[in-house]
Amino acid sequence: MSNGQHITILAIESSCDDTSAAVSRNGIILSNIIAGQEIHARYGGVVPELASRAHQQHILPVVTAALSEAKVSKSELSAVAFTRGPGLIGSLLVGTSFSKGMSLGLGIPLIEVNHMQAHIIANFAVREDGQLNPPEFPFLCLTVSGGHTQLVVVRSFLDMEIIGETQDDAAGEAFDKVAKMIGLPYPGGPLIDKWASQGNPAAYRFPKPHAPELNFSFSGLKTAVLYFLQKERIKSPDFPGERLADLCASVQSTIVDILLDKLTLAADRTGIRRIALAGGVSANSGLRNGLHRIAVEKGWDVFIPAMEYCTDNAGMIAIIGHHKYLAGEFAPLDTVPLARYPF
Repeated sequence: MSNGQHITILAIESSCDDTSAAVSRNGIILSNIIAGQEIHARYGGVVPELASRAHQQHILPVVTAALSEAKVSKSELSAVAFTRGPGLIGSLLVGTSFSKGMSLGLGIPLIEVNHMQAHIIANFAVREDGQLNPPEFPFLCLTVSGGHTQLVVVRSFLDMEIIGETQDDAAGEAFDKVAKMIGLPYPGGPLIDKWASQGNPAAYRFPKPHAPELNFSFSGLKTAVLYFLQKERIKSPDFPGERLADLCASVQSTIVDILLDKLTLAADRTGIRRIALAGGVSANSGLRNGLHRIAVEKGWDVFIPAMEYCTDNAGMIAIIGHHKYLAGEFAPLDTVPLARYPF
């Protein structure tokens, strides 16, 4: 180890519209600061150019705040870890460039991190005062976010294999696009979850698009909801009106069923009974409740990150960064961000 037997990592996450910085010491999160971007709500989705500009404004104050909360000086840092991809290229450029500057200026290693792998390892995130009950390897992880839906066999911190993924829209994208059709503001996924808790999930039936093997598909569901809304609004122009809760509950139930059906199939095929969730949609109450119900039936051990580590955050980048540091996996200064970054 370095710096008095401590490995102290500054981590930076800028893949989409959240600017985040975190500090970890020996794998324990000391700080995890996140700055969001409210401007995208005006446009019903993330505008890449506006996102990259906001990252430029936020990154220095966020890093300063993370170091301050952790009570760590720049001279104590062992390495800088950053999200190389996948994500919006303009947003990634800001975090990558800043991280390179810190690495070069301080003379410390640079560590590149895959954003989706970091979401999975968020299951190991713990603060100094927190309790940690992480999954043992190997485990099966369902990663569900706005841009990705994946089933991953996780054999170690740095050894993961995708065994299924979406062939079109991600589940989080389906939530947000349906919410926009209904007339809910962005981001609509959490609002669908909120309304769904008050509705009847069996009020309306929607198709579950077929995808081969362990893959997913959500574009057909999105189209089915669009046609359904058009038909219902001919009958009643104010639809869904008082039926909003039932509509949200029915849509959410369908998406959750698709996810859990494939997860169950993956568990049966792999024989793995340790099941984890990851990604922003892992905060969805319908998904969490459905997973716990199946876990009781199947005898699964279930693991879900603390809420602050479900959405995009640098804490999860720091954990991967720590294990890459131990393995000596450092990035050169000519590393470039990648909008598409396979495992």
